[in-house]
Amino acid sequence: MMSSRALLEKIPHAVSRLRASRLARSAKPFLARGGIKGERCAGCRLVPSHCLCALQPVVPTQAGMCLLMADIEPLKPSNTGWLIADVVTDTFAFGWARTEVDPALLALLADPQWQPYVVFPGEFVASERVVQAVTVTKAGKRPLFILLDATWPEARKMFRKSPYLNALPVLSLNPEQVSNYQLRRSRRDDHFCTSEVASLCLDLAGETHAAHALQAWLEVYTHHYLQAKHQLPPDLQGMAHAKLGAVNMT
Repeated sequence: MMSSRALLEKIPHAVSRLRASRLARSAKPFLARGGIKGERCAGCRLVPSHCLCALQPVVPTQAGMCLLMADIEPLKPSNTGWLIADVVTDTFAFGWARTEVDPALLALLADPQWQPYVVFPGEFVASERVVQAVTVTKAGKRPLFILLDATWPEARKMFRKSPYLNALPVLSLNPEQVSNYQLRRSRRDDHFCTSEVASLCLDLAGETHAAHALQAWLEVYTHHYLQAKHQLPPDLQGMAHAKLGAVNMT
């Protein structure tokens, strides 16, 4: 059954718009290493035979997500910031540059409806800035999680060279589980993909259903992506689809 969101007129979300903008500035086509080739669905970035747009969950949230994305992240099929924007309606995406900042980003950070939190390991931050709890209704404000969507070396550079983030509290996560992300490799089990970090933030903000929906959406996307890469059909009766189905029925 097609989700209510899929039945609506398809409107590109923040990451999709950022990707289109980045492609428009490219002097040559972006060619992802490995992965699937040929025609891709504009909605989910998969080959049409493995499209999963009809399965996209619709989950209202109080929390918002602000993605600061390294230069080519919006172009990568394996980027999971796209999945966050699929599930969390109030997702904002901005390209990061050391020498300039989008005025729309500064306006968002100053918007009185939001309480921004920079999500970053507390061990690299002065202790007085670090928080480990989120209050959804703090001073009537909604939490806005700022995620640095990049490789770890890039993220550290972005954190150091973004002075507009310096006055904001830093949310330090202490997850007990290890990453299950399979589309890119990390040398450390405590490095999570952007979508996993967003799920942890939602859970911390008390949005358990949305956190589970985003986790399930990542698992289904990963399954379809890898099956397409190996030219195998998706297992629609498998565990990943069962988890997503349970979320959509809640």
